[in-house]
Amino acid sequence: METEERHGAANGSSGSGVRMNVGVAHSEVNPNTRVMSSRGIWLAYVISVAALHVILLSIPFFSIPVVWTLTNVIHNLVMYLLLHTVKGTPFETPDQGKDRLLTHWEQIDYGMQCTSSRKFLSISPVVLYLLTSFYTKYDPAHFMINTASLLSVLLPKLPQFHGVRVFGINKY
Repeated sequence: METEERHGAANGSSGSGVRMNVGVAHSEVNPNTRVMSSRGIWLAYVISVAALHVILLSIPFFSIPVVWTLTNVIHNLVMYLLLHTVKGTPFETPDQGKDRLLTHWEQIDYGMQCTSSRKFLSISPVVLYLLTSFYTKYDPAHFMINTASLLSVLLPKLPQFHGVRVFGINKY
């Protein structure tokens, strides 16, 4: 009882012993803007790609070059779909529809270029491409498939394409 009275007196409240924990509220208008900056997301991303690769490796009739190419192509396809085709926000936000025509990539970090999240998401397909090229021994067929896959996911990330809809694709 003395401890409660001391804490109560120190906090300027009566000695009732009731305490309130005050948390920190998120004040993000659009949660898409900070999702890639949240704690542990980069590690989860790398683990997901590694898990995909291990799952593909466990299929007995795929050779190692085919598995690396499939890992690269599936990764790039999923990232293209999630970052460059999905538009708007998954939640109702008080931004009055400002972000409904922007892709997820354009919303990350409020559209600021060259942030750590954007650099990570731009470098990771390149690293995967380099690993894939090495493990496929630069076979021309695999090389062409992997290069086309890399370009399809890397070009939309360039600052020059922010808000640009090539040939009107994904305009609405």
